[in-house]
Amino acid sequence: MNHATVSVPVHVIHAGKLRRYYGVPLWKQLLDIPTVLRNIRDVFLIGIGFVESLWLLARSKPDVVFAKGGYVCLPLGYAARALGIPLVIHDSDTRPGLTNRQLGRFANAIATGSPLDNYDYPEDRSVYTGVPIDKAFHPFTREEQQKAKHVLGFTDLKKPLVVFVGGGLGAESINSGVLTSAQRLLNRGFLLYHVTGKKHYSAVKSSAVKHAEYMVVDFVYKDMVTVLGAADIVVSRGSATFLQELAALGKPTIIVPASHLGDQVKNARVYEEASSAVVLDDASVREGDALLQAITELWREESTRQAMAKRFRTFAKDDAATVVAKLVLKAGKGRTH
Repeated sequence: MNHATVSVPVHVIHAGKLRRYYGVPLWKQLLDIPTVLRNIRDVFLIGIGFVESLWLLARSKPDVVFAKGGYVCLPLGYAARALGIPLVIHDSDTRPGLTNRQLGRFANAIATGSPLDNYDYPEDRSVYTGVPIDKAFHPFTREEQQKAKHVLGFTDLKKPLVVFVGGGLGAESINSGVLTSAQRLLNRGFLLYHVTGKKHYSAVKSSAVKHAEYMVVDFVYKDMVTVLGAADIVVSRGSATFLQELAALGKPTIIVPASHLGDQVKNARVYEEASSAVVLDDASVREGDALLQAITELWREESTRQAMAKRFRTFAKDDAATVVAKLVLKAGKGRTH
């Protein structure tokens, strides 16, 4: 299938992040003077970004503004409101960030990545769309999975493959847990594909067991769908989009949310409460035994594993991109300048 190439102009505005830390009491955050000073600076940056957004929108005259919730969207969203331009937001996470919590008060339409009962958004303006992802993420047949294992360099294609992914920067807890349990997993007949993250690669590579069935890579530069499609079990962080890709593939998944990121913690909780994934915390995974036990038990209980993956698959919305696009078009329809 051929895809048309569209040239999209890019504009830059100022914005401020307004740092907050999940699980840290407010009084402790207020005593962190460097962070307080950065936040004060960021308030001014948001004001500058608002003025820049007003100028940009007044000049370009869009029919609708679509925002994904990053901090750069805050001044743009308020500028759209000031100019009477319809606003549509999308929230991939089950724990909305500050930007979407603010913009959700007046957005014309709100698209969510998870079922609506996980949010406090007004139901009359909210639609559970799921997260738009590449259509290449779909359940693999047995033949497709074995071919993917072969592409990754494994030879015994009948053995179960566990893929460990800690995000672009890597996850110290997952890396430590894998190093601790790798030899025992290999002894139990598992293939291992360990994505360490660039930051941790050298240290992990030098400490890792040298074995033909344990592959250590720093980062997946392309074709993540092949890596995940090859897996029988995936161990990952709790990033919303990444979990949706795993759901679309229908992969039995062990989620290790970053303990300092509230969005990941809540993302993981949603899947855990639906019995569609196993969730472990950083501390237990770091020691290794909990990770070893979870992987072993998940593989041993085939019916439980398959049922869990089937429930996980129900969270994937194959038409998410289309539904979001229709919301955007509907919001902008009939807009007069």
